Amino acid sequence: MSTQAHQILVADDDGEIRKLLARYMREQGFQVLLASSCAEVGERIATHQVDLIVLDVMLPDGSGLDLCRDLRAARSNIPIILLTALQEDVDRIIGLEIGADDYLGKPFNPRELAARIRAVLRRGVNSRPEPDGTGGYRFEGFVVDPSVRTVTDANGGIVPLTGAEFDLLIIFLDRPGRVLSREQLLDLTRRGDGGVLDRSIDVLVSRLRRKLSPDGAAQIFKAIRNGGYQLAARVSALDK
Repeated sequence: MSTQAHQILVADDDGEIRKLLARYMREQGFQVLLASSCAEVGERIATHQVDLIVLDVMLPDGSGLDLCRDLRAARSNIPIILLTALQEDVDRIIGLEIGADDYLGKPFNPRELAARIRAVLRRGVNSRPEPDGTGGYRFEGFVVDPSVRTVTDANGGIVPLTGAEFDLLIIFLDRPGRVLSREQLLDLTRRGDGGVLDRSIDVLVSRLRRKLSPDGAAQIFKAIRNGGYQLAARVSALDK
């Protein structure tokens, strides 16, 4: 995959970290924008095409967690990798729950960050071919178009999913009725890149449940004891 066209926004209040990451990411073939505050992140997004945000949790004018939450509330699907000095699992899980695509604790190796950026971008637009013989899927009134990575509801409204959420949904739609273990789902979603929290799958399934059945009426995903998860909805393929 060529990274030349990908523009990364690095937001961190530490000037030395910004310079280090900018130099390293450019050496890796990425285009790099820099920001030192939440306000500057907003300015960069408004004036540039941003393919991914590397976002520090602690910024001088606000929390990166709050900014991530606000971007998702505004239906922005720009992939986000959170950076933080906090090491508690609960903080990492909160980051995933509010819509981050990945999470990396400080101190970190820039090479690992570059690998995670590439892994998240592989889950971006056009990262998957359309399913063989179909133009998408229909289930529970939703229509899924893998070619443009959209999910629309019965009223034609767009359901805002992050890249990680969409990839997980496609995995289930490719295997309707099958019970998939957390280990299988981790391997399928992250393609063996490693460093993934075991509970990230639980968080992603929970987020999909809320977005696809906010009132809890439809039991789309079933948790199987000692097994994993199963897509219980009836799935049909759409013609190309």
